[in-house]
Amino acid sequence: MSIATKDGESAKAHTKKSPPVRKVPDAVYRAELFRLQTEFVTLQEWVRHTGARVVVIFEGRDGAGKGGTIKRITEYLNPRAVRIAALPAPTERERGQWYYQRYIAHLPAKGEIVLFDRSWYNRAGVEKVMGFCTPQEYVLFLRQTPIFEQLLIDEGILLRKYWFSVSEAEQLRRFRARLNDPVRQWKLSTMDLQSVYRWEEYSRAKDEMMVHTDTSFSPWYVVESDIKKHARLNMMAHLLSTIDYHDVERPKIKLPKLPLPAVSYQRPPRDLATYVDDYAATLIGD
Repeated sequence: MSIATKDGESAKAHTKKSPPVRKVPDAVYRAELFRLQTEFVTLQEWVRHTGARVVVIFEGRDGAGKGGTIKRITEYLNPRAVRIAALPAPTERERGQWYYQRYIAHLPAKGEIVLFDRSWYNRAGVEKVMGFCTPQEYVLFLRQTPIFEQLLIDEGILLRKYWFSVSEAEQLRRFRARLNDPVRQWKLSTMDLQSVYRWEEYSRAKDEMMVHTDTSFSPWYVVESDIKKHARLNMMAHLLSTIDYHDVERPKIKLPKLPLPAVSYQRPPRDLATYVDDYAATLIGD
């Protein structure tokens, strides 16, 4: 029995014919990651300066590395200019709204970037597979989504969509790693397990979604993510390459060589304030 990989591909011949994948050395990865993060700071300042609006959609298999990539992109960015939209399950009131309505509330204003950690494409994935929407709602979604995205683009929003693809074996390995990890157990839910048991159903749903929403004006970009570090670098470099940004002039800041002496200010006695305990000192030892 063969193992299905990358959205249904058989791994029987794959494991015999494919040469070992050469991984980027850690030192090279760290250096290039920091260079790309520096470029994202430049992009952020260009967006703020020009009033551009950027939306980046992260979709894909559970455990495919979307969250880790978002974390690296935003590590040095200003949270007032770059926001992450990771919406919970809809409330009862939101279920009674037009489907796209709650996502529209998170779209960027001028000078902002919004990264959607999952998006309106939930309807084409988990809602379709798990039966959380009706067949009529699903068909309507496939028809309306290209129109909705065309409206966003016509409005001037720079829309980019990324699908993170991971093999079945690698996904299962990552889930097992999370199972006993005290800081990552929260990332493994019963819904994640359904993505294992319903692998083929999710594959078919993804294929059908691509047929209807991979358009010339709003294409999907697929990120191979069996090697997380490669996926991060590839996605980040690609996103930067699709936006014609440039350095913008920033105000020059000159700091004094020494702190300016206080003229008339006198600090209140320390015993009037409540300080946190010096926990760090207990770690030093004798």
